[in-house]
Parts: sequence; structure tokens; C-alpha cells
Amino acid sequence: MKLTKLFTTLALAATALFVPANANAASKSGDFTVGKGTFLLNGEPFIVKAAEVHYPRIPQAYWDHRIKMCKALGMNTVCIYVFWNIHEQSEDHFDFTGNNDVAAFCRLAQKNGMYVIVRPGPYVCAEWEMGGLPWWLLKKKDIRLREQDPYFMERVKIFEEKVAQQLAPLTIQNGGPIIMVQVENEYGSYGEDKAYVSEIRDVLKANWYKKNDEGKLVGPALFQCDWSSNFTKNGLDDLVWTMNFGTGANIDQQFRRLGELRPDAPKMCSEFWSGWFDKWGARHETRPAKDMVEGMDEMLSKGISFSLYMTHGGTSFGHWAGANSPGFAPDVTSYDYDAPINEWGLATPKFYELRKMMTKYNDGKKMPAIPKAPMGIISVPKFQLTEYVPIVNGINRVFKDSQSSHMTFEEMDMGWGSAVYTKVLPEIPNQSTLTLDAHDFATVFINGKYIGKIDRVKNEKSVALPPVKKGDRLTILIEAMGRINFGRAIKDFKGIVGDVVISTELDNNEVSINLKGFVTCTIPDDYNTAVKAFASEAKENISNDLGLPAGKGKAGYYRGYFNLKKVGDTFLDFETWGKGQVYVNGHAMGRIWSIGPQQTLYIPGCWLKKGKNEVIVLDVVGPKETVVWGQTEPELNKLQLEKSNKHNNIGDKPDLNSMTPVAKGAFKSGNGWQTVKFGQAAKGRYLAIESSSLHNGTDVAAIAELYVQGTNGQRLSREPWTTKYADSEDENGNHTGDKVYDLQESTYWQTIKGAGFPHLLVIDLGSVQTISALEYLPRAEQGAPGSIKDYKIFVY
Repeated sequence: MKLTKLFTTLALAATALFVPANANAASKSGDFTVGKGTFLLNGEPFIVKAAEVHYPRIPQAYWDHRIKMCKALGMNTVCIYVFWNIHEQSEDHFDFTGNNDVAAFCRLAQKNGMYVIVRPGPYVCAEWEMGGLPWWLLKKKDIRLREQDPYFMERVKIFEEKVAQQLAPLTIQNGGPIIMVQVENEYGSYGEDKAYVSEIRDVLKANWYKKNDEGKLVGPALFQCDWSSNFTKNGLDDLVWTMNFGTGANIDQQFRRLGELRPDAPKMCSEFWSGWFDKWGARHETRPAKDMVEGMDEMLSKGISFSLYMTHGGTSFGHWAGANSPGFAPDVTSYDYDAPINEWGLATPKFYELRKMMTKYNDGKKMPAIPKAPMGIISVPKFQLTEYVPIVNGINRVFKDSQSSHMTFEEMDMGWGSAVYTKVLPEIPNQSTLTLDAHDFATVFINGKYIGKIDRVKNEKSVALPPVKKGDRLTILIEAMGRINFGRAIKDFKGIVGDVVISTELDNNEVSINLKGFVTCTIPDDYNTAVKAFASEAKENISNDLGLPAGKGKAGYYRGYFNLKKVGDTFLDFETWGKGQVYVNGHAMGRIWSIGPQQTLYIPGCWLKKGKNEVIVLDVVGPKETVVWGQTEPELNKLQLEKSNKHNNIGDKPDLNSMTPVAKGAFKSGNGWQTVKFGQAAKGRYLAIESSSLHNGTDVAAIAELYVQGTNGQRLSREPWTTKYADSEDENGNHTGDKVYDLQESTYWQTIKGAGFPHLLVIDLGSVQTISALEYLPRAEQGAPGSIKDYKIFVY
């Protein structure tokens, strides 16, 4: 009897985890389905008002507060990605504990009366390392990601089964909060492969659906999301179709095609972008609150469901921030996203404007109270990081490669960190050029003397070398940043990814030396490696042997401490430091880089303690000063660049007077893609678009996206594209020339008011191409602001 009572008590306790704070997300068995023009929750019309939040970007101790903040906005659902690579950081080793306990997060949402939408990938994007895919997939060099590659699909099935083991018991059909599950993610921006998308759907169905008493398969509503311009490429008949678009978009236009194909289907914007993400070396991104609130008000007035991406962005702690493409544009640590709830969990002016509007759609009920923050904000006086050991103290393995010119991180079984590549050189009596493809930031030394850097962000591939003697040592220190998270370039190997070549002139002949046989040392990025580095004596002799300078102010590990009488959230300022990673009390806090715009790191108070707190910085460049302090506000918009991001060097401006345009005319007014076919194919490396007038009569021109077509009518790759020249760019608004090929239809190049006509944008295609047509997309907002009327197109 005692055992029976004990089991009953335990069962009741377990059940209590699923009991909601109110009846909005009832724990009894229910259903969520698609009706005519609406979603149906237990047979009644239901508008999804979802808040996108990401559990790994929030300390577990703050989950409850952030969910309550979303509820205080009038939301009835939280939407989450499931990040494969944080749950399976090495093959077959899964972690769903602590900050990775996604089931606990879902139960907490239900406890707060919220439903849940789960987006389990396998690919998620989210400005997250490799879009959520695990780096170790790249150990199989010929793998085809996001396709029906046998090994990729084998690993996807294992991962999705593990996720379902955690979450399938929490579907609404089982009395849990989960109402919808997404199939893949924005696949139309990657390719067209219905067979692959169908297989992902089948994998999810096999794990999330079960037969009911009538023998019918039941489970959460399955949906797929894409952009209005590409959702038909992979749309499956048995899935719900949802659209993704940003604030200010023409909402009727976004759903027009869906309405034509499925007039009775419910409408949902599964990602309504509240702001945007920040990239190293560019201004902090913001979006007007007015546009966000008006768009959501319009959708709700028309019965359109939504998920606000992001409602609370949080932080990409450690090495989890990704990078965007074309080119290489790594994301900063902060994922503030200019969201209504800021990075550290407090309400912004956007929050209050949105909350006021949402009151109209709260069924006449009083809005939930705004919860008190778990902790206050504290400052920390300046303190020095006085302990130092050279970066070589972090070396864990050494490889001698005589067969090839390099080894990538993946070939050395390292996912994140840095590597030292070193090689004894032959005599090269003249100046020369070292060329290599370094992923991602390389510093180059000869006999321990700094020669220069190769920065992938700037598309740099070479550095000038002085004359060298036989036996001089070349050393290349490479730090990897986040892997690309969007587009075809997600197959992003790290380290040296191609030949290493020295080019020089000998006896009036051009000579190229392909260097092979590097000695390579790996330096993993993790706290344990940092601690071990301090536990061993400073290896100055090894630094010399490897050709790396050592000593304070150089690359290495730095450690210091600060004391607290009171614990709270703070923002540690690292603007005097170079580039690298920070660990506080054993927690990986994220990347720092002096170029900005982010100069502080958010430090959650729940990870601090009264008394002594430890800070370790791994700086791969070296600091100007080893000082740190804690602010009460973040610094997210302070650039420290060598030069402006603008592309207005007059020497790069072409003389169009001597050229004949390959096409000229007038674009139509309004939203949507337009194609200009050339009379005959044109050959050249540079594409120039000249605008002499706009449809709205102003002088502020804008272009959202551009593509060019080859002779077969197919779009050519934009991966090698760079901006050659722009007569005017709104740098403060991050509306620079690169926005026309950043794979994002909601961002755009825009000129500055008063710049005057004609406006000119020149794109370097990377090599000579044969082009038959140009595709042009104006801004997505109502009326397509800044859309070009009269144009000329040149290829040269």
C-alpha cells in the first residue's frame, strides 16, 4: 500500500508539470486542425499569436521570465527551433539536459498557458552556426547537405527520432502544448527538391504521429514555410503553407498567390521579422516599431495568424553565432534583433507599442501583467586581466602533413577554435605574395614577426611577404568564426581550404611555389582548454619554435577576476581587446572583435556569484589594454573600422559615356520581381545599373535583390559577387550595395536623400560571365518605396 501511495504521489507530481496556469493550453487531450479559412483549436476558430524565442539563447534560469514576457504581449503561443548541433555536438552523443532541455521549456510554456510550435529542422538558419547542422557532417567531404544523401538522411532520421522522444509526448493530442510542427525550413531559398522535403515530412510523421482508437493517424499540424516568391517550388499538398516576410511588407501581396492556389486555407506569417540581425563590421540594425505594429494589426484584423520573429532574440553564446552569404558575413554574439523584448529580457518602447495594439485582440480580457525582471542591472568597476600565457599553451594536438598543402579543421576532427600552420621556407630573394583561402581570419608571421592578416570578411586572399632566407619559418594562425547559416554555402569548411602559394619573380620569370608539408597544431575553443593552458607553464620556447610572438599584448589567454557584493546582469566591455572568445565562471559568453558594432557582452546575473568571479579571454590578435569593466547598458553600435563600408572610391567609377548599354527602359511600378531580357547576351565581369528617375518622384533609390541569368536562362551564382562602386549608400541604415545580393528580400540598397541623379550601382561578378537577362526586385513594402523607373544596364 505504501508503494502504491508513493507511485500515485509521483504520478501526480509528474502530471503537475503539464498543468497550465490557466485554461488557454489545457492539459487534457485536444486537437488543432485546419478549417475553412481558419485554424481550429478543439473545433473552434483560433488565431495563432506566436512569439519566437530560442531556448539555447536564454539561460535556463530565465526561461520562465521570458515566456511570461511574451504572454504579457498578448501572445498565446511560443515558437521554437530545435538546434541539432547543440544537442548532438559530436556524433551519437546527445544532450537534452540543462539549457538543452527543450521538453522542460515546452512544459514551462504550458504551465504559463501557452501553446508551442516546434521547428525541428534539420536545418533552421536562425543566424546560428551552420544553420543548426552539426559540423561533424563535414568530416565526410563529399556529403550533400539538405539533400537525399544517404549519410545525411541517416543522421537526420536518428536526430529527429531523438527529438520526438523528447517532444512527441507533449503534443496537444497527448494533453501537451505542441500544436504545430514544421517540415524543414525555407527550402525554396536553398533549392527545388520535393522528394527531399517529402522524405523529411515522412520522417516527422513516423515519429510524431500515432494511431488513435479508431486506427487513424493523428498528430500535430505539419506545415512548411517559405517566401511568397518561392513557396510553390517545394509546396506539398498535404502540408499547411505559411509565408515569411518582414515589417513594412505589403501583406495582401505576400498572400496573393497563396489565396489563388488555396482560397479556403488559413493564412499565417510564420516569421514576421520584428528587426534584423547584426554583422561584424556593420551598423546595428533597427526597424521602426510603427511598421511592426501596423503590420501585426492588419494581420489580426484580417484573421491572419503570425509568429513574431523575434519577440525575444537573446544571445548566441559561445561559438554558436553563424555567418551569412554570399561572401562571408559573420554574425555578432548579441541576437538582440531589435526585438520588443531586448537581449537581456526587458521591455523596449516597441514592447509597449505592441502591447497597446494587442489589447484590442485579447477578447476583452485584461492583458497579463508584465513580470518583474529576475535580477537587476549592475555595474562592475574596471579591473585588469593580469595573468597571461601564450596561445600555444592551448595546443592539444600536432599534425605533420607531408601529402597535401593543408588540413582543414574537420580533417583534424575539430569543430571550433584556432589552428597554427607552420612551414620552413626555401630562399626567396625578392618580395613575394602569399595566397591562400583562409577560413576565416588569418594572421601571418615570418620568424615570429607580424607580416599581415587575411580577413575572409573582406574577401582577402593574399598578403605581401618580404624576401626570406632558406630556413625562415612561415607561420599562419587561423581563427574560425561561425559557419555560414544560409544558402548553398553552408558547406563551410574551416582552416586552410585550398592551396597555399607563394608567387614571386626570379630571373625575370614568374614563379609559383605550392607549399606542402605543414606542421599543424589545433587549439580547441572551450573553457577546459583555457584552464589547461593556465595550468601549464608558459611555453615561450614552443612559441618561438612555431614562429609565434609571445608576451603580454600578443595572442594568448588572459585571466582576471572581479568581486561582487551583489549579483545582477551586466555588460562587460571589451573594446580595448582584439579578437576572440570570452569565458566567465566557466560559461562561454561569446565572440568579441574590436571592429564592432558590438563592444560589450551580456553577462546574465544567474551565471555570476557573490565574491570572486573569473574572466578568461582568448585573444587571437592581442589587446591594446587588458582592462575590462561592467556597464549597466550594452554597446551594440560602436564601429572601430580601418575605413568606411561605403563603396564610393571615385577610381572605381566606370566611364559609362564610352559604353553602350545592353538594355535600357523603364521598370513597372509596384511590388514583385521583374525580368529584363537583353537583346543579345553580353560578356563581362562588371554589372552596372544606372537609374535616372523613380516612380515616386523622389531621389532616394532602392533595390532589394538582383540576379543575372546565363545564356540558358538559369540564375548564375552570386557567391563571388562584391560591390565595386555605389554613388550613394545609406551606411547608417545598413543599406549598402551588398544588400542587393544578400539572399534576403527584406533588406535593400538605398541612396541618401539629396544625392541626386543619376544613381549608379556597380557589381563585380567575380569573373567574366556571359549574361542574357537581369532580374530586379524592388522593396517589399506597400508601394515599393524607391523603386526605379528609368534605367540603363551595362556589362563590361
